[in-house]
Amino acid sequence: MKRGQALRMAIVRQRYNPFGGAERFIERAVSGLAEGGAAISIIARSWQVRAEQASAQSGAVRLVRCDPFFLGRMWRDASFARSVCRMIKGEHYDLVQSHERLACCDVFRAGDGVHRQWLDLRARELGPLGRLAIRLNPYHRQLLATERRMFASHRLRAVICNSAMVRADIERHFVIDPGKLHVIYNGIDLQMFHPALRTLHRAEQRASRGISEQAMVYLLVGSGFERKGVFRLLPAFAAAAPRDSHLVVVGADKRIALARRLAQRLGIGERVYFTGGLNEVRPFYAMADCFVLPTLYDPFPNAAIEALACGLPVITTHQSGAAELIRDQLNGQVCDALDASGLARALAQAPHWRTEVHRSAAREAVAGLSIAAMSARLLALYSALLDKPAQPPQ
Repeated sequence: MKRGQALRMAIVRQRYNPFGGAERFIERAVSGLAEGGAAISIIARSWQVRAEQASAQSGAVRLVRCDPFFLGRMWRDASFARSVCRMIKGEHYDLVQSHERLACCDVFRAGDGVHRQWLDLRARELGPLGRLAIRLNPYHRQLLATERRMFASHRLRAVICNSAMVRADIERHFVIDPGKLHVIYNGIDLQMFHPALRTLHRAEQRASRGISEQAMVYLLVGSGFERKGVFRLLPAFAAAAPRDSHLVVVGADKRIALARRLAQRLGIGERVYFTGGLNEVRPFYAMADCFVLPTLYDPFPNAAIEALACGLPVITTHQSGAAELIRDQLNGQVCDALDASGLARALAQAPHWRTEVHRSAAREAVAGLSIAAMSARLLALYSALLDKPAQPPQ
């Protein structure tokens, strides 16, 4: 690419989930990159409204649909990968950044973390038969092989890690030049997510559920209840949270009815609210006093940084990249994902964090994570890659 010429870039993501963290990263990154003059093509099987809105807002962004036929998730992933790699051969992109595991990308964003690490952590809470099932599952075996090929690919020039935890996971499991690994935290709109939301929404949201201002409200935002820790949170909430406190769970999951039944069996059904998936979550950050995410594995959850930006202390796990922003007892607490007693202690401690000091400390933790700052780091990385010729295969 000639100096001064606009960057032509492809960003690959197979499916768009309107509630997904990766998609929010893409939307925020695309917005910043387009403002910087880059021409962005988003290659996907399907993409819902918000990406199309972004495309309509800027002629620099276009949606390229890549939807080959498939049967089953193994064929789904393999057919998409093959089709994307064929497609980009006919284009002249300066860089191809993938959010899927592709051997033909220049830049891989490890937003979903390392699948091998996820399986190791998942095995911790399974019995022998469950661990054997994971090892024999053909989908996991295919994904592990795809992951190995990608990290070994001569074309791969950079890996964007959304937390230091993910960088460490990659170094633990793969032989890769550490110079290719770049930690760039997700950006967040610090004007959209702000402590002032309390003034706008808090009273109304609480009143609509009959919750007093004095009552403690815990909040979890995230789809995929098993990984996010909903089924571990409910017993801990029943055992340790104040008896007049409430828990709000915002997120989609096919087992939401099972979670509701568990809350009823634990005797907390009247104090736990499941909203399902929502596009607008800011009023819930406003009504809450503490954000809880006892996740088994989460590279860098957007919901956690949104909560911090809104002034909410965060309880999360060592298996979450967001733990890197938490200062014990100042803006939250961190425990092991499977440490039920540690989670219970944190829930019991959280009412002491309902002060301006704690809210300010939460906000301060993400003060440097603006979308503009993220975009600047991304553009600096892309410029460095373009200024340095790709290495030929060995």
